[in-house]
Amino acid sequence: EFNQPIIENLLRGALKAFAHHGGKESDISIYRVPGAFEIPGTIRQIMKFHNPHAIVALGAVIRGETPHFDYIAGESARGIAEISRNANIPVINGILTTDTARQAEDRSQVDGRNKGWDAIEAALQTISIYQEIFSAAKC
Repeated sequence: EFNQPIIENLLRGALKAFAHHGGKESDISIYRVPGAFEIPGTIRQIMKFHNPHAIVALGAVIRGETPHFDYIAGESARGIAEISRNANIPVINGILTTDTARQAEDRSQVDGRNKGWDAIEAALQTISIYQEIFSAAKC
């Protein structure tokens, strides 16, 4: 919910990428949380109660004048990385961490590709890789 316009642009980019690669928006579930710190816990709940093919976390943490940025960005990234290492599905960190709002705006433009688009592509590519590994393991 923080940095809402930037996050909405990231989400639009992600949805465009999914459609570009043949996905249907009805196949995507979107969960909104108050901030980046809440994302890892929400991912755990999604994995506990649902069976997704991948999870893509989108958000934006912009540096301010306090150490809050370092704490939130670091803990969020660490939590997502931990879940990703222990999951049997791709868990993609698409959270922008920038020094300025302008940098976040530049990386979230909806004209063409943005970091939301890139995160969906990473998820789709990683799903393919995981499927290849699972198939090879069954041989």
